[in-house]
Amino acid sequence: MKTQILYTTLFLFLATHAAAIFSPKETNPNDILVELSQSIQRINAQYAELFLIKERQLVALNRELITTENLQKKVDLLIQKDQIQDQIRQLQKSNANDISKIRYLKGLQIIKILYEKVLSLDHHFASVRTFNEISKIANPNQYPEYSKLKELVAAKKDKKTGFELTTLLGANPITSVVQTFGNMMTSSLSKEEKEKELAKVECILDFTLRMQNDLNTIYFETAFLQNNNEKIKQDIEVLFKEYTKPIGYNATLENCRINDDWENLTQKMEEYLSKMKETTGTAQYKMQVNMDFPIDRLLQFISQYNNFIDQGGKFYEKFSIILNSYENEMQCESKLPLEYKKLKADINVAIDKFNVAYKPVEINGTKMKEILYGLNEFD
Repeated sequence: MKTQILYTTLFLFLATHAAAIFSPKETNPNDILVELSQSIQRINAQYAELFLIKERQLVALNRELITTENLQKKVDLLIQKDQIQDQIRQLQKSNANDISKIRYLKGLQIIKILYEKVLSLDHHFASVRTFNEISKIANPNQYPEYSKLKELVAAKKDKKTGFELTTLLGANPITSVVQTFGNMMTSSLSKEEKEKELAKVECILDFTLRMQNDLNTIYFETAFLQNNNEKIKQDIEVLFKEYTKPIGYNATLENCRINDDWENLTQKMEEYLSKMKETTGTAQYKMQVNMDFPIDRLLQFISQYNNFIDQGGKFYEKFSIILNSYENEMQCESKLPLEYKKLKADINVAIDKFNVAYKPVEINGTKMKEILYGLNEFD
């Protein structure tokens, strides 16, 4: 009776986890790993109690075998002993199967959570200042004050020594500034007028000429991170396909998410688990391997994801240093573009996200053993 109660408890425990596999509350894969550890401990503890019952039965049988002199009684006791030993072997298989199930369930939860994070990162990179916006910040030609200076100098320049740039060179900030200064030097403006007009644009010119390369670096390295994130996205979609193939689920991860098809996926998984429970011998072993093998690929992906998040966080810390490196910021604060301040704020938010929302999955030696083998530090 006690054994039956324990079996029922185990069944209900695994069924509950299967039904709640895609709970919207879970957003942190590290929480899932904690749950995995706790679940493994509970399952092993419940089976340990079942093993203890069988071991006590064996001890009692061995005592009877020693004391009894009746030959038929000895034969019956030996048969019972063989049956109990077979039951222990079956318990060992069931214990391993239930651990495999819970690891598979938690693995699916981790995949779902990491996919949401990868999609969020994709949105983040797409929303970072575009190249045109960064070019606008770094190009003095985009500032009204500088455009007015160019118009004034063009009107006052020496017609004989002044010169005009082509459209292509005129859009280049370096050649544009050189032309403006060259024409100003030979213009009819007085020394006081030249100094007055330069004072209006000195912060703009200083900022754009100093920060142009740095701002472009931020754009191109963000584009690099976005391309890497696209590779991560493709890899997790392939992982999901391989992970769910054994249970007969054929929809892509993207379609599963868009159509909110997690319930159907859960049903496919429960059908597979029920079939595995009814199967014996080599066929059952193959079915269990099909559940165990994807775990290794999940760990490989987690390592890839962790490396990418570490890299992204370091990139954004570098961006922050770059943006805070403008040495005349205090002097020119009121003249600096709002886009520059917004970009600094965006970078700081991104650093927080890499440290909190996107932070790496904590896979140390102990957690690696739990995921791979169903072992925990308390076993």
